[in-house]
Amino acid sequence: MPWGEKAGKRQSGYIRVRRIPAGKFHRYANWKFKDYFTNFGITFKDLIIGNILGFFGFLGGLITCFIRLLPKKSRPNVIFLKGGYVCLPVGLVARIFKIPYIIHESDVVAGLANRILMKKAKIVTFGVPLSKETLEKHPNYVWTGIPVGPEFKSVSPSRQLSLKKAFSFNPDKPLVVITGGSQGSQNLNEATRKILPELLKITSVGLVAGRTHYEDMTDLKKYEDWDKANLESNFRMWEFNTTMDELMGAADVIVSRAGATTIAEMAALKKATILVPFEPLPGGHQVKNAERLEESEAALVVKDSEMVKHPELLLDAVRRLIRSPRLRADLADRLHEEARSDAAKHLAEIIIKEA
Repeated sequence: MPWGEKAGKRQSGYIRVRRIPAGKFHRYANWKFKDYFTNFGITFKDLIIGNILGFFGFLGGLITCFIRLLPKKSRPNVIFLKGGYVCLPVGLVARIFKIPYIIHESDVVAGLANRILMKKAKIVTFGVPLSKETLEKHPNYVWTGIPVGPEFKSVSPSRQLSLKKAFSFNPDKPLVVITGGSQGSQNLNEATRKILPELLKITSVGLVAGRTHYEDMTDLKKYEDWDKANLESNFRMWEFNTTMDELMGAADVIVSRAGATTIAEMAALKKATILVPFEPLPGGHQVKNAERLEESEAALVVKDSEMVKHPELLLDAVRRLIRSPRLRADLADRLHEEARSDAAKHLAEIIIKEA
């Protein structure tokens, strides 16, 4: 039974949450030696100051985890670690106390924390399919897929039309949804600004500008024409949309970053997708996520650095999909093969069995 603390007392129905400090070590993919001097402002702020603070955060995490897990009665039967730097101190202390842990890696390329933790993990679960050779070489590797909310599922044509109407789009026109995530993407927003007049000649457009960048994009509201409750311009922009499953479900084409969870959501929705991976992220994991799907013909890819220089590349990719329903269907079918509706159940079964 889940338990926790409320008003100083343990009560059933609550899950107790205890926080630990953690530190992030900043790195940039594909930077050459000269880049650390030509980008000195970023280098000093993130790589020097950020990494000093990150080291002390990491040290604080180790100490906190050690103190909390030192009493035997406080030790769990198993620990589940879902990637990222926050998990590193927990996993390292779990090794000291010989507590088995299970980790989950969503991306094609494992992050630094997971690469360290994989060596001693009881089971390593993956969000992407694994080759037969990999599974034979590592018997503790398991493909579980990436858990997504149950609301992310394939929509019927009639449901898609009703969703378009619910968002005030013309149900008879194709719809492209462009999103850079909850915080948004400045580069995606700027590219959309430059190609929007041409996009609106062939499709409706929904732009999720993101909380961080929305205020810089308010000039695009001039394209959002309403006649009372009727949208006449076939363009809408949001700071953030709380029903992304419905908005993406209404789309014929989705333009998105290449984060693993976002890809999993689009795969579950069975949508034709244009991925715009952000290259500077550590390990280049978004680029590799996108390249794998491009190679299997499950998505189109426009790299961020190329889009910034030539926004028309994104326009050309959208045009290609809008003009070819067959290609859209093929991409959607192949991407949907990546989806695992039982991912959460599978992970839970593995954790419970180990516990």
